[in-house]
Amino acid sequence: MLPETVEGAHQGHPDFRVGGRIYATLWTDEERVVMKLTPEVQTELIEDEPDAFEPVPGTWGVRGWTSLDLYAAEEETLRRALLAAWRTVAPLSLVARYEGLALDP
Repeated sequence: MLPETVEGAHQGHPDFRVGGRIYATLWTDEERVVMKLTPEVQTELIEDEPDAFEPVPGTWGVRGWTSLDLYAAEEETLRRALLAAWRTVAPLSLVARYEGLALDP
């Protein structure tokens, strides 16, 4: 688990929070995870793996919320995306403490 992550629930789905803010929600019945990314990272990931990533419909997607098909993405891509989502919502002081953080394979 990423530093200071707390597991919770959002609209009946497990979620992951840091600093009280959700960075990922797991939709187990749809086999996907929705993550909060910056619009720039969202664009990059969609360009890299268009079969795995797509913006959430509407304004949420414009703001960076992105859906990832868990079976279409490589494991390393999932790790990279979750770390990016964590960095997007974590307090800047926390991100600074973990500069260079990588997820173990």
